[in-house]
Amino acid sequence: MSKVIFITGAGRGLGPAIARQALDAGHRVIATGRRPGKISELLGESGNLLVAALDITNPDDAETVTAAAVAKFGRIDVLVNNASTFQAGFFEEISPEAMRRQLETNLFGPMNVTRAVLPQMRRQRSGHVLTISSTAGMIGQEFCAAYASSKFGVEGWMESLRFDLEPFGITTTIVEPGFFRTELLEEASTTWADTSIADYAARTSETKAGWQSMNGRQAGDPAKLAKALIQVIGLDEPPLRFVAGADAIPAIIAKGREISQQAEDSRALGFDLNFNN
Repeated sequence: MSKVIFITGAGRGLGPAIARQALDAGHRVIATGRRPGKISELLGESGNLLVAALDITNPDDAETVTAAAVAKFGRIDVLVNNASTFQAGFFEEISPEAMRRQLETNLFGPMNVTRAVLPQMRRQRSGHVLTISSTAGMIGQEFCAAYASSKFGVEGWMESLRFDLEPFGITTTIVEPGFFRTELLEEASTTWADTSIADYAARTSETKAGWQSMNGRQAGDPAKLAKALIQVIGLDEPPLRFVAGADAIPAIIAKGREISQQAEDSRALGFDLNFNN
């Protein structure tokens, strides 16, 4: 059945792939981003497509695009919170301003758009909020303090949002991709630490070069991920969490086991924390 799908970050990376797959499957698409002209170049023209400018850090933009989407298509069935950036670097070399910008884009940005869309979904008593997180939303990594902070935040927000929305027939899905050949490591999406500390200098240089060498060589195919996401969107009962990629699945399984073991180890420490006694 055709759905109306609102996609953020549709101008580059995974976003255009999701939009193409959705259009090919007969869905109607609101494709948004900071550069709508670029989106139009990538996707062409279609009666099933609305291209709109959207800065996800601007709540007014989100409200305006939501109103335009409802005016054109009458409803919004699925929101795909895809837009994201990557602030790389060791924590001490990332300024407070850069850390806040990362959180504004990757955490508060999806919140802005979701807050704008949810009143329409509540009126419908149906909808699906799908937010792209990352393996870094479950597993902290070197050089990823800012990015992981934003994605861990997304995980907690989305896990809790589920309970808010279930009574209204609205479902949620967190997507945790591993490394895919998107444009996240392109200069347009990646920001490197804006200060330098001598103790970190050698590691920063080496680690930055390693990340840059990965660009365009990641194992995952974004077209295949986009196709899988359209299948997830089509399910009557979409999963609460979708782990995507041959690298992501074993890593997150291992993290789950690690947390379970840490909980058992905490019990074994023997401190008397049984408040029922």
